[in-house]
Amino acid sequence: MRKETHPAEFMDTETDTDTETDADSPKDASHHEKSVVKYDPLQRYLAEISRYRLLTREEEIVLGKKIQEHGDQDAAYRLVTANLRLVVKIALEFQRVWMQNLLDLIQEGNIGLMQAVRKFDPYKNVKFSYYASFWIKAYILKFIMDNWRLVKIGTTQGQRKLFFKLKKEKQRLIDQGFDPKPKLLSQRLGVSEREIVDMDQRLDGWDISLDAPLKDDSDTDRMEFMRVEAESAEDTMAKKEMELILHEKIAAFRNQITDRELEIFDKRIFSDTPVTLQEIGDKYGISRERVRQVEKNVIKKMRDYFKKEIPDFETYTEDIS
Repeated sequence: MRKETHPAEFMDTETDTDTETDADSPKDASHHEKSVVKYDPLQRYLAEISRYRLLTREEEIVLGKKIQEHGDQDAAYRLVTANLRLVVKIALEFQRVWMQNLLDLIQEGNIGLMQAVRKFDPYKNVKFSYYASFWIKAYILKFIMDNWRLVKIGTTQGQRKLFFKLKKEKQRLIDQGFDPKPKLLSQRLGVSEREIVDMDQRLDGWDISLDAPLKDDSDTDRMEFMRVEAESAEDTMAKKEMELILHEKIAAFRNQITDRELEIFDKRIFSDTPVTLQEIGDKYGISRERVRQVEKNVIKKMRDYFKKEIPDFETYTEDIS
């Protein structure tokens, strides 16, 4: 039975063809030269992960229980390796905004995958790949935002707004019959014309061909690893950043409301299975209509709080709501 290679060993594993090459043989030397091209780091990694069998939903649940109940490392290893292709797929979606080494994104995504394995609750009716995708994207997004070479996305409010909103604002102006020139865009977005021009040039360079090879010498194209999504990576980044910000601000907001308001907030507003108005009313000795009024007031408080705490809250939520 073939010994399985752990993910950390992928990039260090030498191919058998390399070790058996006779440098004095022209034929073998040619074969060695060809193998070096064929087995570049990315191609070697893709070849390695392709041999790991995908898991069924039932197998994921069984492994998840072993991990949560017994800290089973073998189960964790199987769950990670079976989903390494998911990381590649997601990394490819973000390569349009990170035109550097794809392996950097894959490495960060793998860290997110391992975090998902640790946090996965097999008792909830959630498919592991769906749950893991959020952790993978979060780690990739943070890496991109921390290492953006030309523009640190999160450096200034203006740059963040441009990165997330420029294309949409251009299309909005076109739909309204306007020519989206830098001057008009700068007025609409509240940034300088120079910033508009610089960001526009960078955004225009991000389109990729999905049937293009992963590498110049590769026979594998992007379509073998990903499916075209209706939502762009830029939109995904905008939504994910807002989700992270909202998560932080929601926690802070919960500390600023009364116990009764908090009960309504948790059990009505932010619950997947909200309790009835009557249940809340019975607990606090108030009418259903009064509960409805309190709920409406909590929602208004929350929105006012977000508008105060989050720059451009209305602009962001226009596209993520």
